[in-house]
Formats: sequence, C-alpha cells, structure tokens
Amino acid sequence: MSEGETMAHWLLKTEPSSWSWDQQVDAGVKGTSWNGVRNHSAKLHLMAMRIGDHAFFYHSGEGKEIVGIVEVTKAYYPDPTDKSGAFGMVDVKAVKPLKAPVTLQEIKAEPRLKEMVLVNNSRLSVQPVTDAEWALVCAKGGMG
Repeated sequence: MSEGETMAHWLLKTEPSSWSWDQQVDAGVKGTSWNGVRNHSAKLHLMAMRIGDHAFFYHSGEGKEIVGIVEVTKAYYPDPTDKSGAFGMVDVKAVKPLKAPVTLQEIKAEPRLKEMVLVNNSRLSVQPVTDAEWALVCAKGGMG
C-alpha cells in the first residue's frame, strides 16, 4: 500500500460445510485461493481488493455469523476453476478469529449497521464493508 492509501475492508461468505474457518486457519500463512465466485458484482469487489486488505470471514448457511478475519495475500488473478475465463480470485490467509462470533441476527438488530451490504444484499458472496461497520463489528466480536 502506498503512503496515504487506506486499507479497504471486505466480507467473504462461505458455507462452512464447503470451506470453514478451521480449514482456513489450517491452511496456515500460505493461505488459500478464494475461488468459485460466479457473480459479476462479487467479481468487481474481488478485483478491487489489494494485498493487505482485511475481510471478515462469514459462515453462511449454517451459523450465519462472522467468525474471523482474513488478509488478502495475492491480488485478483484468473480462476482456473472457471471454464469461461470470465472470473478470477484472490488469495487470503487467516489473521485471527473473533473472540465472539457476530451473528447476522445481531448485525440486523444494530441500527448503525442497517446500511451494511450483508443486511441489504445478503446473497452477495463478496461485499465491501465501511470503516465504521468494520469497527463496530470488531467491537461486537470482542476485538475492539
């Protein structure tokens, strides 16, 4: 990141039965690719990610909760699992778990988070998170 550039924040959704926080942690410092995204809005968010950006790791489906924080370790590049060649991916590594998971129910109950993409477009798998939302969710998760 260049001087004066601020870190962006994101939220990455995954079904824990497909890829869980524990699996992300087990991947170690090398991390893993965040592949399989097939939504054009989510693709644009992946393309905007920069090395060093942080993202909430969100268990969708079962759990519906933010459980940890990951860091982008490699910027957008082609996703070899996409036969069309239209989509790409980033690499991420686990940074730390939240001390207490923050549930979707808690987020929806917080008036200051009413504009959060997770509340208004819950199906989007890669989402931007504002600095204020990031700070509030981190505080709710015991990270503040």
